[in-house]
Amino acid sequence: MIDEIDYKILEILQQKARIPNAEVARQVGMAPSAVLERIRKLESQGIIQGYEVRLNPEHFGQGLTAFVIVNASRAGNGRLGGELAALTGVQEVHQVAGEDGYLVKLRVADTAELGRILRDEIAAVEGVRETHTSVVLNTVKETRKITLDI
Repeated sequence: MIDEIDYKILEILQQKARIPNAEVARQVGMAPSAVLERIRKLESQGIIQGYEVRLNPEHFGQGLTAFVIVNASRAGNGRLGGELAALTGVQEVHQVAGEDGYLVKLRVADTAELGRILRDEIAAVEGVRETHTSVVLNTVKETRKITLDI
């Protein structure tokens, strides 16, 4: 079970995953070895799923973000999510309630590349019936952090 100290550790790690263990220990008032043990336990329980670096997509020529709703025929729905996840530029794939579909987040260079992926890759996946695409004009907030109720 997660206690208040675990929640504090998780909040600290969400703010800065590369924070030194000694600094986490100082902030929660524990010995570094005890904090490390708690972090390892949270990792082994699957509460902490990993650590990642956030890169600036524009620096790598992937400045356009788009969300694509993929309506699927029932025949392709079983494996469709995995096939969509493997396509160029796909960052997220979510199966959504409603009309047998998926919400796909893409990061690509420009609208030409987006069009190519929609035509040549997404439309070519068996089970894709139609797509509806929204191009992001400006991102106000984007995070993987979750709210922790302590």
